[in-house]
Amino acid sequence: MPTRLVTDFPVCAFGFREQFVVTNEQSENIMHAEIRWPGGGGIMLGDRLSDDEKQPELPEGPSSVYIATGEPDALFERAVQADAEIIRGLTEEGYGSRGPTAIVPEGNMWSFRTYASE
Repeated sequence: MPTRLVTDFPVCAFGFREQFVVTNEQSENIMHAEIRWPGGGGIMLGDRLSDDEKQPELPEGPSSVYIATGEPDALFERAVQADAEIIRGLTEEGYGSRGPTAIVPEGNMWSFRTYASE
């Protein structure tokens, strides 16, 4: 996986803003990255650190990210234009939420829905 893919795709496809990135000088993997959501809040992303005693307990594999937004249609269009793999279109959920879900190049699932818990 290219070093910046984990941050480049959410920035390009969904409109996040890259805030802070630390890479491992030897492997060029992202050790810590913060991306900010224009509607408020942000997400921390990073690779598994082999010298962290707690990390081997964490499962490997893709993750699922849920973003509350008032603009699911615009995010759906951005994801389509960025060639994200759309696995659910602009779906109306029984609990009143609406929005798409996409799989991004590193395999993580990103859902954008109108539902925001209180």
